[in-house]
Amino acid sequence: MIENKKSLEKPVYAFIDSQNLNLGVRSQGWKLDWRKFRQYLRNKYNVANAFAFIGYKAGNEKLYLQLQEMGYLVILKPTLELPDGSVKGNVDAELVLHTMVQFKNFNKAIIVSGDGDFHCLVEYLDQHEKIFHLFAPNKHYSSIYLEVP
Repeated sequence: MIENKKSLEKPVYAFIDSQNLNLGVRSQGWKLDWRKFRQYLRNKYNVANAFAFIGYKAGNEKLYLQLQEMGYLVILKPTLELPDGSVKGNVDAELVLHTMVQFKNFNKAIIVSGDGDFHCLVEYLDQHEKIFHLFAPNKHYSSIYLEVP
């Protein structure tokens, strides 16, 4: 049996800083349609796995389940309630770790975040010719990414 060359290629994976994406889109006056975004990634970039990194907040279980049903691999991080009542759920370390754990499983990666904290990851992926795109969800992305594909 002869296999199609395309079927032998490793897939494209997306690693999404969900809070950064959601807030970035909202700052532009829009509401993100997570289902359409997943379809866009699949149809436009052939993304096989879309990892959505999000801070866990009790009461949002329905949202997490819906994201999974839409085709996202949801990675939750415990959040911390700050003295002022705000919630912090920084997912940077999880996104970097999961990208590196999956490194051998994908051909190209899409990073969805304008957060400059991912510069070393993007640089490493670029050096290994594994960065496909960096999507910064708003115009206030870190200027450190100006030369990234």
